[in-house]
Amino acid sequence: MLTENFLSECACYIDGEFIAADSGQSIPVTNPFDGSVVGNVPDMRTDETVRAINAAHAALPAWKRKTALQRAEILMNWYRLTLENIDMLARIVTLEGGKPLAEAKAETNNGASYMRWFAEEARRNYGDVVPAPFADQRLVVTREPVGVVGVITPWNFPMSMIARKVSAALAAGCTAVVRPAILTPLTALAMARLAHEAGAPNGVLNVLTGSSRVIGKELTSNKIVRKISFTGSTGVGKILLNQTASTVKRMSMELGGNAPFIVFDDADIDAAAAGAVFCKFRNSGQTCICANRMYVHDAVYDTFLEKMAEHVKTLKPGNGLDDGINMGPLINADALEKTKSFTEDALAKGGRIVCGGKPHALGGLFYEPTIIADATDDMLFASEEIFGPIAPIFRFTDENDVIERANSTDYGLAAYFYTRDAARIWRVSEALEFGLLGINDGRISTCEGPFGGVKESGFGREGSRYGLDDYTVLKYACQGGITTA
Repeated sequence: MLTENFLSECACYIDGEFIAADSGQSIPVTNPFDGSVVGNVPDMRTDETVRAINAAHAALPAWKRKTALQRAEILMNWYRLTLENIDMLARIVTLEGGKPLAEAKAETNNGASYMRWFAEEARRNYGDVVPAPFADQRLVVTREPVGVVGVITPWNFPMSMIARKVSAALAAGCTAVVRPAILTPLTALAMARLAHEAGAPNGVLNVLTGSSRVIGKELTSNKIVRKISFTGSTGVGKILLNQTASTVKRMSMELGGNAPFIVFDDADIDAAAAGAVFCKFRNSGQTCICANRMYVHDAVYDTFLEKMAEHVKTLKPGNGLDDGINMGPLINADALEKTKSFTEDALAKGGRIVCGGKPHALGGLFYEPTIIADATDDMLFASEEIFGPIAPIFRFTDENDVIERANSTDYGLAAYFYTRDAARIWRVSEALEFGLLGINDGRISTCEGPFGGVKESGFGREGSRYGLDDYTVLKYACQGGITTA
């Protein structure tokens, strides 16, 4: 079981052992609420990364020879242990990331759902028997694990991001080396302890903390690693794509977003306003699928603004560990400065503050939940991801025009729209160039659905029955010389 002692004895996990960095150096992890040091994690470098990769490579043959049922049983053990330790895991997520405890627990539950899902999907990793062109042939297509997988995850969902990548990789028969974000690495190390307790064989899962540049470079250049699964910014994703080109690795990329949130004049405005607040202000706006541009039909614009503002005013920022808190701080000073710059840009270009609009009286890394009316397409909101608690509201009057504006971005991760017109649902769904759609609902992330984007938001899908595809390769076998009676 995980206890508070875990925070004072954090160690990386390589080849079944919990170890410190060779150098003895460590990196402090701070709580964004008050800047206090939560724990220290090993500062691992190239040598430790190579050892982890070699351990994963050595463990691969035995792991992929296990039956799907055997791998599934270990994943189910991991799932059960995660739920048994959910309170402590959620506390760790809150301490290092700042999000309210209820959100942290929801994230942990969501991550656990991927463990269970892929434990179940491991037994459905089907192939095909193909009708042969000749009577003496039999053609069979099977799926095999791609090999050692490098997993690189961001800070904003430190539990669920790892769970949905690693669970799929292990279910497919791959082994993994995980490099979590250095801002929120403690959750990953806690998950490694639970995987170890769940019976994961030595080397099947390895977790390293340290420099993203050093560890990432080794993961992307080492020939043993056959796939990289990355979630993060589009800029970093492009760097990783270049680094992996020389060894032609498989890649899964879940990158940046610029999600439109469209409210048509026939929408249920109460539902749209509630959905907008959930979608925008979850994790203080620091999610890749949160609404970035809110387009509201002119006929319902003022009503929507009023109702959304009522919801926003009920948000209570503070220490995520305290009762009643439903909004935490931003992750660091850079995020706070970026958020302020978006507001300043909007005000300079005619934006109108409905609520919020400045750093919170709590100080530190807190920013008031903000609504900005009269947003225009020349504001930064229209082209850049906010990643903060600001909701810019744009006006529109024409369906075709708003679709064109929504699609006018290099990104294509998530989009949302509210309408009660069944025909419009089909038209808009087919016209929007995004991988994820929320129709009359802002809650779209679930293990049952394929998660991923198009355009510069990346490629590959996580979760769902398609989630094993990126961790397997097809093998085609043609057997000849089969005589018939």
